Amino acid sequence: MRKAPTMLFETLYNTPPPLFRQGQSALSRFIVLSALALFLMVADARFHMVEQVRNVVATALYPAQWLALRPVLMVEEVSRYFTSLKTARKTEAAARRRLTEQSQRAGQVEQLLLENNRLRALLDLRKRIPVEAQAAQVLYDATDPFSRRVVIGKGRMHGVRSGSPVMDETGVLGQVTRVYPLVSEVTLLIDRQQVTPVINTRSGVRTVAYGAASAYIDTLELRYMSAAEDMREGDLLVTSGIGGTYPPGLPVARVGEIQPRSDSNFMRVRCQPLAQLRGITMVMVLDPAAPPEPALPDADDATANPDESDDADQAAGSGAGEGQYPRKPEAGP
Repeated sequence: MRKAPTMLFETLYNTPPPLFRQGQSALSRFIVLSALALFLMVADARFHMVEQVRNVVATALYPAQWLALRPVLMVEEVSRYFTSLKTARKTEAAARRRLTEQSQRAGQVEQLLLENNRLRALLDLRKRIPVEAQAAQVLYDATDPFSRRVVIGKGRMHGVRSGSPVMDETGVLGQVTRVYPLVSEVTLLIDRQQVTPVINTRSGVRTVAYGAASAYIDTLELRYMSAAEDMREGDLLVTSGIGGTYPPGLPVARVGEIQPRSDSNFMRVRCQPLAQLRGITMVMVLDPAAPPEPALPDADDATANPDESDDADQAAGSGAGEGQYPRKPEAGP
């Protein structure tokens, strides 16, 4: 019984147990296994010796590989889904933003094209009008609800005068009624206080067009028109030039509705203005067509040449003009 400790120390320190006895050395085993592996690779590459074994092993390991890859593929799918969703939302937001910008640009392009066409028409109109004219921009409508007026961005400093006719590319728009240093008020021809002398281009009938605007329709009215006058629907009315405000020949309106009255010798004629009275942006301001008034002779000139004035008086007194009678000779003493 006392020899047990001695046997224990001999096992641990002197001789290894039989289970851990070493055979061949590690270097020799490495050389043998390397040669075997090289032989198998060459044999498989040349003679396909282990192809059947590889197919059997791959078939047997496929279910294990499929189960092992499922969690990885699931994580990849979930990550790809959230990434795609985030990317799709960003793409949608960017597309909406670009669509909004393109819509704004399209609206601006249409507005610019409309203004460009109107400016071209105004320039062509300026070439056809014999009087001086200048283009102006309509700033806003006047605040007075009982009148039809607009405010333009040209005033006294730009040469605009009170009474100047205003028109667009299609016809007469109105008349400047108030002039400020930088802006001016234009009363539209459909205002109830506005009167425009016109002439029918077909029949030559001269009349006056009164403004007859309402909350629903913008028209002109020809008052006190005799039922015997030659007036038809569709006739073109242009300015007659009477009054010295509008140059003759400017288009104003077309005859729209003729209503004869049974209780009167007059008929009611309504006309549709040719100018665009709502939403106008650019107009043409003309100089008034009235010629300057002749200057009166000064008193200094009359007193400076008394002989010339006496001769003129004698000539006027001695001559007998049209509608005048000769003087009777004065009786002598």
